[in-house]
Amino acid sequence: MSYTHFDLYNPTPDHRRLREAVQRWARENVAPQADHFDEIEELNVDLFRRFATDIGLFGVTIPEAAGGLGLDAVASVIIHEELSRFDPALTLSYLAHEVLFVNNFYWSSNDAQRARYLSKVMDGSWIAGMAMSEPGAGTDVLGMTTTATRDGDFYVLNGTKQWITNATVGDVFLVYAKLDRNNPRSMTAFVVEKSMPGFSVGKKEKKMGMRQSPTAQLIFEDVRVPVANRLGEEGGALVHMMRNLEIERVTLGAMSIGIALESHETLAKYAIADRKAFGKYLADFGQIQRFIGESYARTEAARALVYKAALETSPTQHNSLNAAAAKLVATTTAEDVARQAIQTLGGYGYTREYRVERLLRDAILLSIGGGTNEAMQKNMVADLKRVYGGR
Repeated sequence: MSYTHFDLYNPTPDHRRLREAVQRWARENVAPQADHFDEIEELNVDLFRRFATDIGLFGVTIPEAAGGLGLDAVASVIIHEELSRFDPALTLSYLAHEVLFVNNFYWSSNDAQRARYLSKVMDGSWIAGMAMSEPGAGTDVLGMTTTATRDGDFYVLNGTKQWITNATVGDVFLVYAKLDRNNPRSMTAFVVEKSMPGFSVGKKEKKMGMRQSPTAQLIFEDVRVPVANRLGEEGGALVHMMRNLEIERVTLGAMSIGIALESHETLAKYAIADRKAFGKYLADFGQIQRFIGESYARTEAARALVYKAALETSPTQHNSLNAAAAKLVATTTAEDVARQAIQTLGGYGYTREYRVERLLRDAILLSIGGGTNEAMQKNMVADLKRVYGGR
């Protein structure tokens, strides 16, 4: 019996070339700056814009006819994985711009809206984000209280969004609001520019990890948004919000895989080739062998699930079950492998001489953002009820 070779992680030559290009560029440009911008807790805006000018990584999932790369969710996963090996925080800001805004905006917008905004966010001149979570409505997105009231040719937005990535540096945001606060089905999406009167940014959060990626409140006080900035029909936001959550969760899983791969490589090299104790390499001790073996196996298993989910994710093809499963497994794997790396390196792992302490701090956010892991379990059970119980 013969089998046709299939590379799950590089399904086509284009995917392989993309990985090699991103890996090389990230090693040369992303790795050297990560510790400094983590320390000062600011986004490296110049480098962020170079995602467009140097390597063209904005608009990955946008058709070539519209100026994008015309690639798929697997390509997006490759980029997030490779960037996160060196700087998950910078990658998180990239995800907020590229996945939460650019991808979401394109597949929800009309030609006039694309003509007005798409080139600005794909050439890097504008930084973008998405505003969904609120102080009292994070994972419970249907509980949001931000409202949009129609007033002639405008909608008037009022409310506060919380935990918004790129809030302090963003030029434009995709904002979700309800037309009727008591009706979740009235949820509608709008493109809001930072220059619109009544729009302001709240305090910047001081965070445990992902410190290069800025997080803050967005405040809307009678912000008048033109009807032309509404994405889709009134009440239509829930559908494209849920569609975009799938690729968000898969790419968050990919970020976790990048962290796990880098953490495993660090602990394995240190234990096998660098560090001796009592006259033997650390890898000769059973306790450390467990860390090496388990971190490798779990990382490879989680990576396979993330790529499987990516192959099943597109604007017209959905698998919410596997998207949630990929995020659940990959994020917990990243935390555990980074923690094992710190334990293997001992005191060195706890210091900033090695990047694993930063990788662990960054990894923890991934089990919270994009829907908590507890929400992933709830969503998976709901999907499995339909599979096995017909309900």
